[in-house]
Amino acid sequence: MSRVWAIAVNTFREAIRDRILYLLLVFSLLLIVSSVVLSLLTVGSRVKIITDIGLASISVFGVLISVFVGIGLVSREIQRRTIYTVVTKPVYRYQFLLGKYLGLLLTIFCNLALMSLIFLAVLAWQGGTIGPVLLAAILMIFLELVLVTGFALLFSSFSTPITSAVFTMALYVTGHLSGGLLLLKDHVKSEVSRWCCDALYYLLPNLGLFNLKHHAVHGLPLREGQLLLALIYGLLYAGAVFLLSVAVFRRRDFQ
Repeated sequence: MSRVWAIAVNTFREAIRDRILYLLLVFSLLLIVSSVVLSLLTVGSRVKIITDIGLASISVFGVLISVFVGIGLVSREIQRRTIYTVVTKPVYRYQFLLGKYLGLLLTIFCNLALMSLIFLAVLAWQGGTIGPVLLAAILMIFLELVLVTGFALLFSSFSTPITSAVFTMALYVTGHLSGGLLLLKDHVKSEVSRWCCDALYYLLPNLGLFNLKHHAVHGLPLREGQLLLALIYGLLYAGAVFLLSVAVFRRRDFQ
């Protein structure tokens, strides 16, 4: 475990020196703060508009950080040929990937915490209420990023950075639209097509489970067991994606 932690700490230190990380972070913070100005130019409750824009900013920029920093986790090591040094040491490949994964999650957590603190401060300044549903929405954003980072790690373990970014973003968008497969199923007549809709719905990540922005904006209560279901689903799916990453990475030949 000490080897995994050492790789995680080194990954965290390397990630926080990435310029694109600070660029995305600055843009997200500016958007969160500017939500106050935007709320003055729109019709509706200022607090609801600030909450909506703030949570959307945290989610979108969190995903961008996961993708554009995560795709370089393995590919950067291969390009620099430092991976050849790592695989010759007494470090298992799953330990290498787990360390990279945890290091990036630590980076994302710190950035998410900073964005959330600024957002909550702006919201409180404008008279908004910081309730459990709002905090749960932020927690679900982080859980969603855990899953998105897992996909970034998976694709970066066998593909180029550009392809990895495209695949990860495509899965992110598809994961939020997967509920439409059930609607499509009701409009197709072929039994094979209906079966394919079911298969894709259960195989693709259902990122809609982690979307509590509507509840936080409009003050809607959560269903009983909703958070627990999302937590179990996210952790199990992320674990499965990580195991697939290990299986793919083990097949790569670095000799």
